[in-house]
Parts: sequence; C-alpha cells; structure tokens
Amino acid sequence: MKKSFLSSLAFLLISISSFAQKSFQELMEYGVQQSNIGNHASAQTAFSQAIALKPEDANAYYNRAVTKANLKDNRGAINDFDKALELNPRYADAFAGRGQSKARQDDHKGALQDYNSCIALNPIDANTYFIRGLSKSKLENYKGALSDFNKSLDLTPDNAQGYTARGVVKQKLEDYRGSLDDFTKAIEISPKRSTSYSGRAYSKMKMGDFKGAITDYGKALEITPEDAESLYFRGYCKSQMEDFQGAQVDFDRALGQDPENAMAYYGRGFAKSKLGSTKSAIEDFNKAVSIGNIENNKVVFSGSITKQVLDDLRNGVQERLKMAEMSPERSEVYYNRGLSKARNGETKAAIDDYNKAIALNPTYSEAYFTRGMLKSQINDQRGAIQDCTNAIKLNSKYAEAYYVRGIIRHALGDTDGCNDLSKSGELGYTPAYSVIRDYCN
Repeated sequence: MKKSFLSSLAFLLISISSFAQKSFQELMEYGVQQSNIGNHASAQTAFSQAIALKPEDANAYYNRAVTKANLKDNRGAINDFDKALELNPRYADAFAGRGQSKARQDDHKGALQDYNSCIALNPIDANTYFIRGLSKSKLENYKGALSDFNKSLDLTPDNAQGYTARGVVKQKLEDYRGSLDDFTKAIEISPKRSTSYSGRAYSKMKMGDFKGAITDYGKALEITPEDAESLYFRGYCKSQMEDFQGAQVDFDRALGQDPENAMAYYGRGFAKSKLGSTKSAIEDFNKAVSIGNIENNKVVFSGSITKQVLDDLRNGVQERLKMAEMSPERSEVYYNRGLSKARNGETKAAIDDYNKAIALNPTYSEAYFTRGMLKSQINDQRGAIQDCTNAIKLNSKYAEAYYVRGIIRHALGDTDGCNDLSKSGELGYTPAYSVIRDYCN
C-alpha cells in the first residue's frame, strides 16, 4: 500500500512538473484533450496552470468552469464563469454555461437571465433556446417553454431531445395529439431512447388508447427492463383494460425496484380487489396510506443535458401522471380500501374509509353514494338518503343514486321515492322500472 501511494505521489509530481514545462497554448490544448476523453480532473489542473501563466485570458476561465461543471462543482463553475464574463462581457457561451450551472442549483430565474443574455449575443444558438425552455418549464411557464423548443427545433430539426422536451410541454398544455406526434418524431430520429416511448405511451393513455400505451411501455421496458415508473404505468393501463392479473405482475415488479412506491401499492391493491383477494388488497391499500402523501414522492429535475435531461423528461411525465391519477392526493386509496373492506364484511371500517375519502375530496360523488349504501346496511336510512342526495347534488345524472334513494324513501313511506325511481329510469337505469311496476302503481 505504501509503495502504491508513493508511486501515485511520484506520478503526480511528474505530472505537475510536466505542466510547468508547457506553454499556455499547450496547456489549453492538453486541457481540452483531457476534457474530451472524460479526464476532467486532469483538464482542470491544466487549465489552472494556464490561468497562472495568463490570468487575463477569459477562455482559460471558461474552460476551467466547464470542467468544474462536469465534476459537479457548480459553485466553483459559476465563480469561473463570472471571471470569464468580467474579462469578456460579450462571451455568449459563458452566459449559457453559467445559466446551466445556476439551473443545476435550481436557480432557474437566475438561469433565465443568463440565457437571455446569451441569446441577445447569439440569436441562432439552438442549444440555449433548448435549455432556456427547460428552465421555463421548471418555472411552469409552459407556453414560453414551447416557444423556445419551437425555435430550437427550427434551428436543429433533427434533435430527438428537442422533440421529446416539446412533447412533455405539450402534455402540460394538454395537447396530447401534438405531444404524440413529437414523441413519434423523436423515435424516428433515435429509436433506442426509452423515454420517448414512455412519453408517447402517456399521451396515448390520456387519449384513451390504453392498448397502444401498453405496447409503447413494453418497448420502453425492452430498453430499460427494470424501470419502475414504466412498470407502474403499464400496470395502470392494464387495469384500465381489465387485465388485472397482468397489472398485478407489473405492480409486483415495480415494487421490487421501488419498495416505497405508494402508487404501485395502490394499483396492486386495486387489481387484487378486482381479482377477489380482498384481505391482500386491504394490506396494499394500508401500505399506500402509510407511506403518506403520494405527491411528496416526486423526483427532482437535475437540469443537465445528455442523459440527465432525458431522465428529467421522464420524471416530468411521471409527475403529470401521478397528479392525473391520484388527485386529490389519497382519496382514491381510501375509497378502494373501503370497497375491499365492504366486500370483506367490515362495513363500519369501510364507512370510516369513505369518511376519509370524502374529507380529502368533498366532491367525490361515488364515495357519498357508496357510503350511503353501506349506511343503509346498518339501518342508518336517513344517513343513506343524505349521502345519496349529496351524490346527486354533485352529479345530477347519477341514476344509481336516484334508484337507491328512491327505494329507501319508498320503504320509509315517502311518496317521493317513486319520483326518484322514475328519474333513475329516465337516466337509463332500467331496473328502476321493475320496482316502479311492482310498488309504485
């Protein structure tokens, strides 16, 4: 071990000595060469030596800033970009680089100022329009982001990342047809990016094409087989196609990769309840609830180009889906756990869950209606009527709620019960007419 340490020290001394013998230009060329092959630490040393020889050279500070950024030293990178801009206030690339370092520190407002300065100096820089679009998206300025991605793609029409980014923003703006076209174009240009397939799958899902979404999530999983997000999303789509066994398999695999994924527990519990495994379903719903607020499980954008950008875009799709399928927050978890408890004969415990679902989402008409039916089972007929009434207030065409309220009213001697049954039939719930024939004439 000692010999190895001494050998490393000797090598370091030789390297420093060799740097000392190089000219400024040689050090700059060597630094660029090392940076190009990924030896960023060596590149940083070379640029530092160059700065020592020529401290007034803006390019040397710029290049060292880039190596620091590659080494994830964003604060150090910003300091060097500052110095480069002090020496050359019209250094467009330095503005762009400093903006990216600020974005990596989640200072997107500061990043936008630098990107604006860069574009003012170089209005045909496609990459700066692209990264400015990413920061605008993070600030939820989706229309501004769309404009920037459009400009970037006008300048570089074969950029798969640009189409993927624009596809995500169009999803934010609920232009699912437009986003589907963008993901398709990204796939044509670069068919080995899993995020393009998963992005297109989400757009298909939002358009009701669950079969097509399952196919695209499958293609994404061929590229990244153990991606928990795509496994969860595909499981959700399979549930929508009533393939509950297939959905359970996907949720199992998703949980194998991400054991704290509340959404996957919720989805698996729902599939199990549909397959009749009520006790196991309740366990999964309990786990989903215990993990807590699902919205707190979002992954934060890293804000870099290359692989990290693609990860960010995928996470953007994940955020969107989570909000779409679990809003508001956990109300559906309680609703479905309550349904499983009811099937398991735990009526009072089921009512407790519907109370929680309604507290989280006071506009959840199905929760009022189902709670009303359960109240009727424990002979709280007035409470059942009130819940059905609340459901009807929220959904004036809720035929089943009129039907149940009508039966209970009739049983209590209220002649309005037959009016409710008639309204239920008008809304398309034909069993109401059999009851009317037998009891209302």
